[in-house]
Amino acid sequence: MTNAPHTPTSDKIADANRREIAIEHLLFGTIRFVAQRHPDLLDELGRSVDHLWDKAHDDTRDDEAVREIARRFINSLRASD
Repeated sequence: MTNAPHTPTSDKIADANRREIAIEHLLFGTIRFVAQRHPDLLDELGRSVDHLWDKAHDDTRDDEAVREIARRFINSLRASD
């Protein structure tokens, strides 16, 4: 099996994916740390989810999908208590 050649676009996508993973990890840890000291934080974040929207301006826009990701994130923080 041969590897596909790297293109500037694929390198940018890979870098963006790595940044997303790192940011999600750091954000998750930060929210978990703060929520342990302020238990009402997760409830407040849960109430704010309805205000989220997808910033896409094409057929990929899916506001509810963005909200569902936020809900799953919050639920996973609750489960990690």
